[in-house]
Amino acid sequence: MPLTNAPVLHSENLILRGPEKRDAEPVIAFLLDQERSNGFGSSPNRGDAWRWFTLNVGHWHWHGYGYFTIETKQGDIAGISGIWNPEGWPEPEVGWVVFDGFEGRSIAYEAATRARRWAYEALGFTTLTSNIVPGNTRSIKLAERMGATFERSYTNVHMGEDHLYRHPPASEVLA
Repeated sequence: MPLTNAPVLHSENLILRGPEKRDAEPVIAFLLDQERSNGFGSSPNRGDAWRWFTLNVGHWHWHGYGYFTIETKQGDIAGISGIWNPEGWPEPEVGWVVFDGFEGRSIAYEAATRARRWAYEALGFTTLTSNIVPGNTRSIKLAERMGATFERSYTNVHMGEDHLYRHPPASEVLA
């Protein structure tokens, strides 16, 4: 049962949909894995990870957008991707995470480009960013593959030093 009014988006290999209760455990497991979730904002305990999951549900209700659950067409929950802009963020960003076992299959790229297109088409955004902690080379490569370029460093209220990558404007992506 959907917890938000998020649309269901389709791409070649994926379905992006709003969070459901059944998604909590995979997200919590990811956030508790300090190594895997380090560049995203790992949680020190299960309660904090659960609160992050429900924060995303609230984010959808507050903004009308948030992180979609990435589901393969075979029904596997592969990660999350969407538009994120909590209090303290410099501006809306497109973000992505793939869960253990789903790396190296272009899932993050396919999901993030689909979420970005939706933000430009349906929400009317004209630009987006991706905030990436220094040293997260995989996310930097993905942002650059999406056409984003490094714009500046800033202090993220939750993550410390962060690098802001600017995505191509809607006028270029939708052309």
